[in-house]
Amino acid sequence: MPPDQSIKIIDSHTGGEPTRIIIAGIPDLGSGSIAEQSNVFRSQHDWLRSSVANEPRGHDAMVGALLLPPSEPDCLCGVIFFNNVSTLNMCIHGTIGLGVTLAHMGKITTGIHKIDTPVGVITLNLHEDLRVSVNNVPSYRLAKDVPVDVPGYGSITGDIAWGGNWFFLINEQGPAVRFENIAALTHFTSMVKLALADQGITGENGMEIDHIESFGPPTDPTKADSKNFVLCPGNAYDRSPCGTGTSAKLACLYADGKLLPGQTWRQAGILDSVFEGQVAPLHEQHCIPTVSGRAWIIGESTYHFSPDDPFRHGIISTSV
Repeated sequence: MPPDQSIKIIDSHTGGEPTRIIIAGIPDLGSGSIAEQSNVFRSQHDWLRSSVANEPRGHDAMVGALLLPPSEPDCLCGVIFFNNVSTLNMCIHGTIGLGVTLAHMGKITTGIHKIDTPVGVITLNLHEDLRVSVNNVPSYRLAKDVPVDVPGYGSITGDIAWGGNWFFLINEQGPAVRFENIAALTHFTSMVKLALADQGITGENGMEIDHIESFGPPTDPTKADSKNFVLCPGNAYDRSPCGTGTSAKLACLYADGKLLPGQTWRQAGILDSVFEGQVAPLHEQHCIPTVSGRAWIIGESTYHFSPDDPFRHGIISTSV
């Protein structure tokens, strides 16, 4: 890359989970769909992902995004999300962060805006109080009560569901979902993820189940209906309640008849920050989840890439 190359970013966090959006300095990804551009980004410009998400600029929990022109004509913008290991199909906490970032940049005001993502067009609604509601892609449960033999834990059952990413949802098995159990929860969910892969248990069309979500009772039942711990690709846990994970949960509740259209589900994350979710029926057991939450702008930066800096493109971990 040219020695004078730089990129500009805006940082936010959504319920404790970071979003780092690149707003300038993005390489040419071609004129294809956002899904096709995501493939180009992943195959030809992975240095940029690593530079932003990995140390010394980032860390294991960092989620980044590219702010792009849309490929769909009725969309405000396109976005490609990524983390410390690769691109992501979809990211709702990141979309909430995108909403407040666009407002911070003066690109949007309150109201509904369409966003072009690799898995389809979604909408975000920026409210007067700067809460953001995201209408996600169609979500559904693929399979219920699927058993997996997990070394050290025995047989664990969970639901396989799509909420923009593939999830294995586990209800009250393994370590209790409490902040002081993060190390134990990380080990448990990472073992479940390995066991699913080893036993050939996948999402639809053989897609990897790359998110594991464990549930327990909320810390305060007056503020939330459930509490989760979500292991993301790269083996970092989600600090927020996870928007796509909340969508997968909503789809399972809807499939079981436990959540009716118009009812609100309050999903707490491991830090007790809360997303609110509702569903609209689509067809059969498919639904359109809407997830709402808050994000806060925390900084703006310009990143430079000195040619003699051995870590200018990030420190790539060999453990993920």
